[in-house]
Amino acid sequence: MSDATDAADAARRTLDAREIAGEPFSEITAALDELGDDETLLLVNSFEPEPLYAVLERRGFRHETTDVAPDEWHVEITRA
Repeated sequence: MSDATDAADAARRTLDAREIAGEPFSEITAALDELGDDETLLLVNSFEPEPLYAVLERRGFRHETTDVAPDEWHVEITRA
């Protein structure tokens, strides 16, 4: 593995909301609070988290969403 790949992996955090019992919003916002300027949060969810998009925008984040499978969505979140 190259140093560039190692750096990219280190700058990416993953939060799988499917593994959280109950409402995941507080864990998502906690992960956002911890996100560094040069880091990316990969949020994995079982549906497209459309209500989250306005929250991200208000808090100064941008996102890119990918429909991976019928029950798996990936949202890459970075600071704007």
